[in-house]
Amino acid sequence: MPARILIIEDNVDNQELMSYLLNAFGYATLCADNGVTGIELASKDQPDVILCDIRLPGIDGYEVARRLKQDARLRAIPLIAITAFAMRDDRDRALVAGFKGYITKPITPETFVSEVVALMSSEHRQNPVDVPVPEKFIEPDHEEAGAPTTFRGTILVVDNLPSNLDLARSIFEPSGFRVLLAQDIHSALMVAGQEKPDVILSDVNMPEGNGFELASRIRRDPVLKAVPVVLISGTLSRDEAGPLRAAAAGATKFLSRPIDPIVLLEEIQGCLDGSRPSALS
Repeated sequence: MPARILIIEDNVDNQELMSYLLNAFGYATLCADNGVTGIELASKDQPDVILCDIRLPGIDGYEVARRLKQDARLRAIPLIAITAFAMRDDRDRALVAGFKGYITKPITPETFVSEVVALMSSEHRQNPVDVPVPEKFIEPDHEEAGAPTTFRGTILVVDNLPSNLDLARSIFEPSGFRVLLAQDIHSALMVAGQEKPDVILSDVNMPEGNGFELASRIRRDPVLKAVPVVLISGTLSRDEAGPLRAAAAGATKFLSRPIDPIVLLEEIQGCLDGSRPSALS
């Protein structure tokens, strides 16, 4: 029996697109155009996954999450936010509210289902298939954007500079990664604990704690200790014992800025492939 996914979204076009894509991949969908109806459908049908827009008429997505988490029958259902918000605080708020993760708008048809699947439990996942996207759902220049068709993993990027976070997002998202962001160690540990990313990329020098401390704490965490941690620095070079300190902290790799985006992607992919951490060898 295919997994049942409830979509709570007031925008008809977005609702239709999400439903079409999920149906094409073998999932059954239910739809609601407001939070109250969504909660009623969730209570009646108890779906396997719930996708919920944050901005809804009447009660918003945060209130939907609060009410669902108060219901003993519904609180265990994975809840995924669909949001146009771009600020880290908004994403943190979604996670704290009870969402397992979030997908940003406008959604990318070629990667949307992979993003949803990444947040689903294994027993609800369908085998991936190639599904053509109808022209009505494709932006005029979308086919030329080179959007990836394969989900490569979830990466948590930790850096106190918004410009570096924006750069990381621009590098990793078009290459098939789901990108989580944090600006300090405390937020990084919270997001990592909730999301368990496939790899962590962290700056070394930050105002509150540093990358070495983060790597050390990740290694001591029984749930996260196997997650590769890549440290990167624009001030501490490889000639200044950077790799040695990184290795001592439990990091998988140490990289120096500036770094070519292609090289950075190769280093991160090497971690996901389980290759030898050559940057520390």
